Amino acid sequence: MTMQHITTARTWAAKTGATLLAGLVLACSMPALSFAQAASEPGATAAPAAAPAPAAPVAPAITEEAVDNPYGLKALWGQGDYVAKGTLVILVIMSMGSWYVIFTKLFEQRSMLKSARESSEAFWKAGSIKAGAASLIEGSAFHYIANQGIKAADHHEGTMVETIDKHTWIGMSVDRAVGSVQSRLGDGMAVLATVGSTAPFVGLFGTVWGIYNALVKIGISGQASIDKVAGPVGEALIMTAIGLAVAVPAVMGYNWLLRRNKNVLDQTRAFAGDLQNVLLAGKR
Repeated sequence: MTMQHITTARTWAAKTGATLLAGLVLACSMPALSFAQAASEPGATAAPAAAPAPAAPVAPAITEEAVDNPYGLKALWGQGDYVAKGTLVILVIMSMGSWYVIFTKLFEQRSMLKSARESSEAFWKAGSIKAGAASLIEGSAFHYIANQGIKAADHHEGTMVETIDKHTWIGMSVDRAVGSVQSRLGDGMAVLATVGSTAPFVGLFGTVWGIYNALVKIGISGQASIDKVAGPVGEALIMTAIGLAVAVPAVMGYNWLLRRNKNVLDQTRAFAGDLQNVLLAGKR
């Protein structure tokens, strides 16, 4: 091999080695360049962390504001004149009276029904009428009837009433005692009947007066605006409602107590009839 060939071979080997060395350096530097470029970009940071869950919405606090009703009972009493206030007071008194009568009559009827049960259980099992009368509740209607019958049977002879035969005299005494019990049962019923029949008209009077005040305010103001009419008309409607609220319980209580009075009187009359027959038989 000649010197020229050797030189050519060395030159080619040098060029080839340089080329390979340059390629190797380029290959090694590419990842570093890529990493540096990624690090230099603002959006190429590490993977973002998971976004926090949104907090539950907080409901706003609700504040209740008390609003005064300008057309209620308070306004009726505060803005009403003496006629409206007087009408309201009358309705309240009528309502209180009717409820008082209802409760007192109810307790009285329950007491008489209890006495009727005791008379059927203890009175007729006694050895005599006087012993049976002593077993009854002191002050009860049946105790009163029994005492009146015994008194009529014991004090018939030797008095002016002996001209009346004993049968008639005992019957009259027992009937008068039953009549007294019936009159006592009827106490207070007239109050319920009066309240039930007049309370709606008292409320209607308040209604008419309220409408009259509304017309007066319209005439003075010269305009029929709602703020001039709503107050008096509201008072009128409230008076009507109160009148009905007073009348309805009175009427219902009257009918209910009247039916219970009939039941009590039936048992009272039955007891009085049996008592009269025993007295006439002479076993006192």
